[in-house]
Amino acid sequence: MTETADPNRPTDPAFDPGPAVASLETIVSLSKRRGFIFPSSEIYGGINAVWDYGPLGVELKNNVKRAWWRAMVQERDDIVGLDAGILMAPQVWVTSGHVASFSDPLVECESCHRRFRLDELPGAEGLSQTELRDPTIVERLGLRCPVDQGRLSEPRRFNLMFKTYMGPVEDDAALVYLRPETAQGIYVNFRNVRETSRKKIPFGIAQIGKAFRNEISPGNFVFRMREFEQMEMQYFVRPATAAAYFEEWRERRKAWYERYGVTPARLRFREHAPDELAHYAKKAVDVEYRFPFGWKELEGIHNRGDWDLGRHQEATGENLEYFDQATGERFVPWIVETSAGADRAAFTFLIDAYREEEVRGETRVVLGLHPELAPYKVAVLPLLKRQPAIVELCHRIRDDLKRDLMAVYDDTASIGRLYRRQDEIGTPYCVTVDVESLEDRAVTVRDRDTMRQVRVPVEGVRAYILDALAATHP
Repeated sequence: MTETADPNRPTDPAFDPGPAVASLETIVSLSKRRGFIFPSSEIYGGINAVWDYGPLGVELKNNVKRAWWRAMVQERDDIVGLDAGILMAPQVWVTSGHVASFSDPLVECESCHRRFRLDELPGAEGLSQTELRDPTIVERLGLRCPVDQGRLSEPRRFNLMFKTYMGPVEDDAALVYLRPETAQGIYVNFRNVRETSRKKIPFGIAQIGKAFRNEISPGNFVFRMREFEQMEMQYFVRPATAAAYFEEWRERRKAWYERYGVTPARLRFREHAPDELAHYAKKAVDVEYRFPFGWKELEGIHNRGDWDLGRHQEATGENLEYFDQATGERFVPWIVETSAGADRAAFTFLIDAYREEEVRGETRVVLGLHPELAPYKVAVLPLLKRQPAIVELCHRIRDDLKRDLMAVYDDTASIGRLYRRQDEIGTPYCVTVDVESLEDRAVTVRDRDTMRQVRVPVEGVRAYILDALAATHP
C-alpha cells in the first residue's frame, strides 16, 4: 500500500515549518548592531561576499568550532585532528578533479554584462544537473536577466578556484590555488597520520580551516561567501562497510545540530540525484535547514568511495593502501565524509535562537543560544554605577569568573536596558550587584530564558554559574 504523505511530518518533502525569522534583514541588522558580523572593508565600500566577525561573532563562531571538535575528536577514540596548509602543490587539484570539474553554470547578460549562476535565476531553481548542462536551456525556458530583462548567453562552466602565484615570477610554473576545500589536505596526509597515530581502520581525520571559492552569485549574508571556514571529517573504512557508516554518520551529524538547540522540524535530509552527484561521490545526502530564504544545505555527508586515495596513489606512485596485519589484507580505504561550514553553522544557530516575546507590554528580543555557544556566559551588572564599592565588587566577581569562562561587565545603561541587551546577545546569566550586596554579601543571578532571579552569596557565584552551565552540557 502506498503511504500517504503527512504534512505534519518533518520527513515529508512537502512539510514546511516556516523559518524561525521571517526576514533575513532581522538577523543582518542584529549582527551589525550588536557586533556579531560586519561587512569587510566597510569604510572602503565593502567587498562582495566577504564578512568580518566582530567581538560577539568571533566568540560565537569559536564556540561552534569547539563544540564540533569536541563531538568529532575529543569525545571519540577513533578520530584525530589535522591542520594542513592552505597552499598545496597545484597537481593535487588536478589529481582530485577540481581543475577539470569544480565549476558552476554561468550565464551573462548581453546588455548589462552582469553574470549569474544559472541555477539561481528565477525560473531555473529546480533544474536537474542534466538540464543545467543543456546549451539550449536559457532559450527553451525564456530566461531573462533579473536586473534589466536583457538576453542571457548560453551557460558555460566557470571554475570556482582562486588562482595566485608562488614566488616572484608570475608564470604557469608558479601557479598555485587557494584551496576550495580542506579535504585534500587530509588525503595527502593519510599515510603520515595513520603511521604516527597508529590508528586502525575504521578511523577518521578531522580538520577545521579556511577555504576559498570564487562564487558567481554569492549572497544571503554569510550563507554563501568567497572566503569561509570548513569543519570536515574524513572517515576511512573497509569498502564493504562504507554504506553502513554513511548511514551512521548521516544520523549522527543531524543529531549534532539538534543537540545544540536547532529546532528538529527545521532540519531534513535531501539525497542527491544521480546526475547531481559530485565526480567523486557514490552517494551524497545534505542536511538541510529551513532558512528565511528556503531549504538550503547546512552540511553534506558523502560516500566518496576510493576515488581520493586511489587517484593520489596513481598520480604519485606512493602506496596509500591500508595493510591489515591480522588478516594480511591490503586495500585502498573508502571514505565517508562529513563536510560542514563553521560560518553556515554559526549562522544557523543564530537564526534558530532568535525570538521575540512580549513582557509587561514591551517586546523582549532573546537569542536563546545554547549556553555552550553563547558568546558571553555571564554579565556582571551594577545597579548603581556611581557607587565605587558596588563597581569594585562587580569587577572582583567578573575577574573571578573570567578564569573559567567569558564574562563581561557593563554599566552603560539602566538595569532594565542592560538585561535586554544581554538577552539580545544570548548571555545565559546576569549577575547584579546592588546596595544590599554590600551588607548581606549576596548578589542576584538572573536566568535568560526564564527570567527567574535567585539570591546567591558572593563567594558562591562562580560555583553556581559553573554548575548551571555544566547542567546544560549536551
